[in-house]
Amino acid sequence: MTARPPRFPTGFMGSAARHVASRASRLRGDAPLVGLDAIAVLLSLATVTVLEYGGSVPRVQWEALLSFLPYAAAVCIGVGASQGLYGNLWQHAGVREARQVVVAGAVTFVLLCTLTVLQDGGLSMSAVGLATVLATGLQGLLRFQSRLFAYRRRRSGATGTRVLVLGAGQAGAALVADMLDHPSAGMVPVGLLDDDPRKLRRRVHGVQVLGPLYDVVHLAEQHDVAQVVLAITDAPQDVVGLLSDLCEEGGLLLKLLPTPAELVGGVVTVKDVRDLRIDDLLGRTQMATDLDAVRHLLEGKRVLITGAGGSIGSEIARQVSECAPASLLLLDHDETHLFDTAASVGPDAVQILCDVRQRGVVHRVFALHEPEIVFHAAAHKHVPLLEDHPSEAVKTNVHGTRNLVDAALMAGVERFVFISTDKAVRPSSVMGATKAIGEQIVLGAGGDGGRFSAVRFGNVLGSRGSVIPTFMRQIQAGGPITLTDARMTRYFMSIPEAVQLVLQASALSEGGEVFMLEMGEPVRILDLAQSMIRLSGRRVGQDIEIRETGMRPGEKLVEELSAPDEDTEATSHPSVVRLVPRSLSAEVLEHEVQELVQAADNGRDGVVRSSVFAIATLRARRRAHAASGSGATRRTVDLAHNDWDEDWWTRSTP
Repeated sequence: MTARPPRFPTGFMGSAARHVASRASRLRGDAPLVGLDAIAVLLSLATVTVLEYGGSVPRVQWEALLSFLPYAAAVCIGVGASQGLYGNLWQHAGVREARQVVVAGAVTFVLLCTLTVLQDGGLSMSAVGLATVLATGLQGLLRFQSRLFAYRRRRSGATGTRVLVLGAGQAGAALVADMLDHPSAGMVPVGLLDDDPRKLRRRVHGVQVLGPLYDVVHLAEQHDVAQVVLAITDAPQDVVGLLSDLCEEGGLLLKLLPTPAELVGGVVTVKDVRDLRIDDLLGRTQMATDLDAVRHLLEGKRVLITGAGGSIGSEIARQVSECAPASLLLLDHDETHLFDTAASVGPDAVQILCDVRQRGVVHRVFALHEPEIVFHAAAHKHVPLLEDHPSEAVKTNVHGTRNLVDAALMAGVERFVFISTDKAVRPSSVMGATKAIGEQIVLGAGGDGGRFSAVRFGNVLGSRGSVIPTFMRQIQAGGPITLTDARMTRYFMSIPEAVQLVLQASALSEGGEVFMLEMGEPVRILDLAQSMIRLSGRRVGQDIEIRETGMRPGEKLVEELSAPDEDTEATSHPSVVRLVPRSLSAEVLEHEVQELVQAADNGRDGVVRSSVFAIATLRARRRAHAASGSGATRRTVDLAHNDWDEDWWTRSTP
C-alpha cells in the first residue's frame, strides 16, 4: 500500500506562506533604518575620534577604529532590535517609543564600554562612551524627524477657529496637544488662561498662558478669538455661570469639556468638546459617592428596579450594572422604554413586562426571581395631569407601592428604596399626596432584617416631561416660553446625581428613614427660562417671549424638602441628610389606604381627591389636634388648590 502524503489543515500552506511573506516584508521595511543606524555608529565614532586628536588622527588609530566598528554596529543594532526600535510606525511615536530609544542607548553604552576594556584595541573608553551617546541621539533624530518637522509645519500653517483654552491643568494641556495633533478638527489653540500666577507666561506644548480667567473677553479681543473652551472638568457651577456671563457679554462662544466621569477612558480629545448646557449652569458640583460602599452592597446581589424604562429607573439600571450584580431585573409596563433600557446595560439584564398595579403578577415576579435589593421608581408623576385623574394616581403611586412592599416582605428583601419627591412635603397636589402616602407605606414596612427607606429630591434636569425639555421645544418652535408664575422656584439636580443619591441612600439605610440631599439654593423658573433662551443664541423678549399663564391646580410657588415635624440627622456622607418622620400606626394606615384604593378602583374621583389629602396630612393634623387639647371632630378637607400648613388645624378648631 502506497503511503499517503501528510494532509495539512485547510489553508495551512497559505497561512504559512503569508506569515513568511509578512516577516520578509517587515525585514525589508526595516533594512534602511538598520543601515542608517550602522552609519550613525560609524559617523559618531569617527567624529569623536577626529575631535579627540584635534583633526590629526594617527593611522594606527584609524585601524583600531575600523576593527572595532563591526562589533559596535552589531551591538547597537542587536540592542535596538531587543528594545523594539524596529517594526514601529514612527510617525505615530510618542513617549513610550522615546523611552525605548533612551533605554537602548544606555544598554549599548554599557556593552560597548565593557567591550572596549576587554578588547584593549586602542580606543579610549571616554571616546567610545561619547560616541555611543552621539549615536543614540542620531537614532532618535532618525525616528522622530517626521514628527518634529510635522509639528513645525503644523504650527506655522495651522488654519481653523482660533480658540482660547481656559485652564492650564492636565485637561487643558491634553486638549491643546490634541488640537495640535489633529489640525483637521479645525481648532487652533491661540493661548491658555489660568488663575494660578505661577503658570503666567509659561508655555504648554508651545502655547502660552496669557492671563487669568476673568480677563477672557479682553484677551479674546486682543488675539482675535471668537471661541473659548473651558477645560476645567471639575469647575464649580458659579465659576461656569460667571464665565458664561462674561462670554455672553463679549460675544464669545463658550464650549466646555465634560466631567471626568463622562470622558471615555478618561482621555481628553477635541471630540469631547461640547456646547454649554443648562445643567452646566444649574447643576451643582457633583457630590462624591462612596463607590466602595455602594459596590460592596450591590455586588453579587439580585437587584430589581421598577419603572426601569423611566429617566430615573434607566439611570439606576446603568449605574447598578457597573457594580457587578448577580442579576439585574428590569420591570416596567412600557415595552419600548423597557427594551431601550435593557439594550443600554447589556444582554444579561432580565426584562419583566409588568404593571405594579397587578398584585398577583407582582407577587409571582418576586417569588420567581427572589430579588434581594429593590429600587422602586415606578410612578405617575405629572402634576397637572394627575389633578384630573386622581384615581389613576392612587392605583399606581399608592396601590402599586403597597403591592411591591407586601411582595418584598414575603420574599425577604434585604433593602427596599422608594423614590419620592419634594412634592410629598405638605402636599398641595394629588401627585404629591400619593407620594406622601407611598412614603408612609414604605417606612412602616421594615421587619425581619429588611431595611425600607425613601429618597426625596427635587426636579431632575432633563427627565422626560420635566420643564427643561418643555422649554426647549418651545424655543425651537420660536416661542413663546410659557411659565405659570415668575416667582416660582424649584430645586434641581442632574439625573446621574439623583441616582447617586439613591444608591448612596441604599448603602446608608438602617430602615424607616427618608434621605434627602443638601441641594443648595432653589432656582427661579424665570431665570431658568432666560438662561435657556440665551444658550440657544436668541435674545430674551426680542427673539423669544416669556409669557405667564397663571398657576395650575396642585402647583406651589415654593417646594420644600422637609416638613417642620421631621427630625434631621447628619449621616456619614457630607451631602446626605437623614430625616426621621413621624409615621402613622400600621392599623390606621392599612384601613385608610384600603378604603382609598377601593374608591379609586370604583372611579370615585371626588372621594379619592378628598381622601388622598386627608390621609397624606393625617399624621400632622393629629399632632396639631393633640397639641390643641380640643375635642374637635375629625374633618376631611379638600386641599388640592391650597398650600397646607401644619398650623391650619389648630387655627380652625374651636
